[in-house]
Formats: sequence, C-alpha cells, structure tokens
Amino acid sequence: MVLYDRLVHPEILTLARADAECIYVGKHQGEQELRQEQIFDLIRDRALQGKIVGRLKGGDSLVFGRGAEEWQLALNHGIRVELIPGVSSAIAVPGLAGIPLTFRNVSQSFAVVTGHCQEGTSHVWDRYAAVDTLVILMGVKNRQSIAAGLIAAGRPSHESVAFIYRGSLEEERTVESTLAEVAAGKVQVKNPAVFVIGEVVNLRRLLKPSAI
Repeated sequence: MVLYDRLVHPEILTLARADAECIYVGKHQGEQELRQEQIFDLIRDRALQGKIVGRLKGGDSLVFGRGAEEWQLALNHGIRVELIPGVSSAIAVPGLAGIPLTFRNVSQSFAVVTGHCQEGTSHVWDRYAAVDTLVILMGVKNRQSIAAGLIAAGRPSHESVAFIYRGSLEEERTVESTLAEVAAGKVQVKNPAVFVIGEVVNLRRLLKPSAI
C-alpha cells in the first residue's frame, strides 16, 4: 500500500507495483489534524495486517512533514520502519531557482521556519532577526504578517525576498519583491511556494540571468 500526499508528482506513482493500493492522504486547510489521525490509523492497521506500507511525501518527511510522528507511531506498535531520506524543498527549490542559501561574504547562516503554527501559538520573530537567510515553508497564506513581524523584529524593510511557486515543475515561476511590499499586501502569489528572505535572492541575477 502507498499513502501519498498532494505534492507527490503523479509520475512517481507509476513506479508502484501494479497491484499496490494507492491512497491519497493530502491535507487541506482546516482538516490537518483529522486527516493526520486517519493517516496514523491507516499506517497502523495495514501494517498490522502484514502489508508493506509506503508513506510517500514530497521533499523530506522529517522537515515539517510529521514523518517522525508517523515513524514513532509505527515503532510504538512494533512495526519495523525503514527511512529513505528525501531532499527538502527548503533547500532544493531555491537552488533550482538560482538562489543559494549560503554564499561567501553574503550569507553564512540560514534557518528553515514553518509559516503556520498550531492554534494558539505564534512565532517570536526576534529570534530570526540576525539569521542571514530565512526560508519559510507553508508561509504563503500568512506572508503579510510574517513580513511585518520580521520588520518589527529588526530586519530591513528593503530586504529582498522571493516566492518560488511549484518549484521543479513546468509551472515553476519566481516572484521577487521586498519585505516592505509583502508586509503591505502588494505581492500576489499562490500555494505551494517557498518563501526566501535575504540578500542571496539578489544572486539569482548572477546565477540564473536567463530566468529574470
């Protein structure tokens, strides 16, 4: 059995055995917790029936993918787990767009941050004010408040940002702007997109000029 998410390309599923049961378990806004419980149940029930369960995620399941929680659940029920690491979109997508997360004399550090939190919690953006490059995953919906929070925390309002929409696919496109414009609600972008903040965004003109 294969459990797959919404960011898994359909061509990947053609590699599954012809007799494999493939179940879509992608999550949408407002149903994440209910859906996650259903995923837990499927992993446990099918594995305890003696079936091999493949949990297929886009990117790296251990980077904001709740893969470790599913891993723990399996172990708690005596189910053996084999992890095949993925490549996080936080690193791969900016690179494909010509934006390196580190570059000598430009960026010596980066942080990957979730753009949404569990209900009742919020980010303290002060802790990210000194990080050279920020990569925000799942941050499109809250981009305006994220940008405003970072400016309030001390990041310059003129700092360059980029949103890379549907990275690695034919529809990929990159929208460049500034924190100030994002905070003012002037940047229109759709999900899924990786949100990059920092001077490394300007290197895109050097590394991938044909895409500008």
